[in-house]
Amino acid sequence: MATPDTELAPEEASEQEKPKLALEVKVDTPSACQRHVTVTVARNDIERYFSEAFDDLAPKAEVAGFRPGRAPRKLVESRFREQMASQVKGSLLMDSVTQASEECDFSAISEPDFDFEAIELPDDGPMTFEFDIEVRPEFDMPEWKGLKLERQEHEYSDDEVSEHLTGLLTRYGKITSKDGAAEAGDQVTLNIAFKDGEEELSTVEQHTVEIKPTLSFSDGNIEGFDKLVTGASVGDHREAKITISEEAENEALRGKEVSADIEIREVQHLDLPEMTPAFLDRIGGFEDEEELRDAVRGELERQLTYHQQQKIRKQITAILTKDAKWELPPEMLRRQGRREMERAVLELRSSGFSDDVIRQHQNQLRQNSLASTERALKEHFIFERIAEEHEIDAEPSDYDAEILLIARQSQESPRRVRARLEKRGQMDALRNQIIERKVIELITDAAEFTETPFEAEKDETSAIDHSITGFVHEDEIPEAKYGGDAEELKTPDDRS
Repeated sequence: MATPDTELAPEEASEQEKPKLALEVKVDTPSACQRHVTVTVARNDIERYFSEAFDDLAPKAEVAGFRPGRAPRKLVESRFREQMASQVKGSLLMDSVTQASEECDFSAISEPDFDFEAIELPDDGPMTFEFDIEVRPEFDMPEWKGLKLERQEHEYSDDEVSEHLTGLLTRYGKITSKDGAAEAGDQVTLNIAFKDGEEELSTVEQHTVEIKPTLSFSDGNIEGFDKLVTGASVGDHREAKITISEEAENEALRGKEVSADIEIREVQHLDLPEMTPAFLDRIGGFEDEEELRDAVRGELERQLTYHQQQKIRKQITAILTKDAKWELPPEMLRRQGRREMERAVLELRSSGFSDDVIRQHQNQLRQNSLASTERALKEHFIFERIAEEHEIDAEPSDYDAEILLIARQSQESPRRVRARLEKRGQMDALRNQIIERKVIELITDAAEFTETPFEAEKDETSAIDHSITGFVHEDEIPEAKYGGDAEELKTPDDRS
């Protein structure tokens, strides 16, 4: 007789003693990251699951002529077998897929893909079904210790701080309509009609952008935009040709040249605000201009850290994925592309970049989705292996730190940011970002560095969150918190 310390509750005993299914499993490998699995469930197991289902049903089954639970077992089985078939099939599928996945030599990265309704539970003989599943490829781990890397270093000058401050102050500037032609530094409000021949694809209405060399959309760019609109006045039209990205959602238009009719609706000039005590207090409670400049320098340094990490990450990825010749199916890359977009946006947000810069990056990723996602996935597979081998994971404090950074940049409470991430299902992307950063830190701690000068890229792009071909993207950038006012430079935590 078992002692009280070892005696199991009936439910626990039943769960522990449940025998494994006698499965026949065949695994085909269409590509390095795909498995096609065929599973055959023995008839004995099917009958056992029916028996277990009727064990639960019999004590409460209601059959005409008998009190509830008092009908003969065989009558219950005959009366309810067809109704119980769906339940039994569901249990068999769930358990057999779980067991097959555990016993097969692969690490799944997606849920099994099969049609439940199309699978039949036969009256006689075994049940056979098939499913496709995406898996992590098998590979020999590359050597990641002692990598020779370059690290960008930079000390920001007062002139650079002034230039960045000027850019930030445009958020608070006074925009006034101007007569005459558009000039460099002006803003223009546009209506744009995109056409493929005579067919209208999409329109942009009343959108204001700064005049820069490139005007970016999610599936194409207008190059030479500054030269195109400089000299134009209200009511003027300009024509442009755009080559649609090879990865646009509209397959029929990929790589095709379409036209854009640009109408100038308004030309605007921006006057920067004066640095009065009232203005400094309004934008963040700054005591004086010097304190504001210190905050701007801090933002620049935070963005420099992002650029440093991205440069290092690209070097690490190039070295570690050099021999990663795995074939990644385009369908898989398209499905995983959103994960890379979410990770990139979260990283830019927590590093202090503006919404316009994030939109530029989003458009660039969308135009080169397959290539960027392929690099990111190969990198992720290797980083994941390193994380597993070194038991690296995301801790609750890691989530708190990341959410706090995002909250400070977007001027929201951490609670609100967390709620938005959870609602959008982005906590998993945040977890991957945290783990991958820890792996990069592990690699860089064992690396040898050479310092190189940092060269900032010129901001020569204005971005519009719009698809030329008419595809509607879900907006990954949260809506602005303030209706008319711009974001404050100083966070509530800094002011307290």
